[in-house]
Amino acid sequence: MLTDVIDLLHCPHCTGELTLTGGTAGCPAGHRFDVARQGQLNLLRRSAGANADTAAMVADRVAFLAAGHYAPIAELVASAAVGSVAVEAGAGTGYYLDAVVSRLARTAPGARGLATDVSTYASRRAAKLPRIGAVVADTWAGLPIRSGIADTVLAVFAPRNLEEFARICAPSGRVLVVTPLPAHLAEVRHTAGLMTIEEGKHERLLAEARTCLTHDRHEDLCYRIDLSPDEQRHLIGMGPNAFHTQPAGRPETSIATTVAVRLDVFRHPAASTAPGRGQRAV
Repeated sequence: MLTDVIDLLHCPHCTGELTLTGGTAGCPAGHRFDVARQGQLNLLRRSAGANADTAAMVADRVAFLAAGHYAPIAELVASAAVGSVAVEAGAGTGYYLDAVVSRLARTAPGARGLATDVSTYASRRAAKLPRIGAVVADTWAGLPIRSGIADTVLAVFAPRNLEEFARICAPSGRVLVVTPLPAHLAEVRHTAGLMTIEEGKHERLLAEARTCLTHDRHEDLCYRIDLSPDEQRHLIGMGPNAFHTQPAGRPETSIATTVAVRLDVFRHPAASTAPGRGQRAV
């Protein structure tokens, strides 16, 4: 629900505090934003652009994720989350954020999540989830989120603006980033002629983070899944391949493929200056 997270947001025009009055969010400077009837709040300062997920892509994503093929990824991310406030940038339908908030709620009954995505269609789906508010926003344009409010910031297969993640992360919080390893979906990518995984992806992530975050650890997750022809179609249609690749025909047979991802855990730089275990503040 948007009412649960409105205090985490600021105005995208002036960074003033946002409050809700009826179906409108507003700031003291007079900027006003209508809450959509589906529950999401659009805080984009421009049109969404051609990279936003379409309604068809979101439908494919919902169908694929509902089959549980990426449930171990959601469990991995949730196990690394901390605190009671989680923000997911590029959240899509909110699948991973839902797992995180559900895990946090076991020890923090007031746990809540904020999902941001550049796609209105994706945000509509995320807005239906319990304990989660959904905002249409562009990660690269600067998130309309107050500084230092998130205990856990996550980006799963999503654009990474690490400076923004560091800004909104609480000093004791964590930033969780999931990226594909070279073997990820290799069999499907080969058979269907899909986009390849960029070389040096992890090295670039660590290089980008050095100026704003402290790398804590990483954990790899690899397992096999069996995909029916329909599930392959949903997989291909839910991501960037829907824009950039012409698959080699409609899948006609089932296929076994590899899921291979890496979770990187980062800390706010302020945390590295705090006394560690066995140390005493002076």
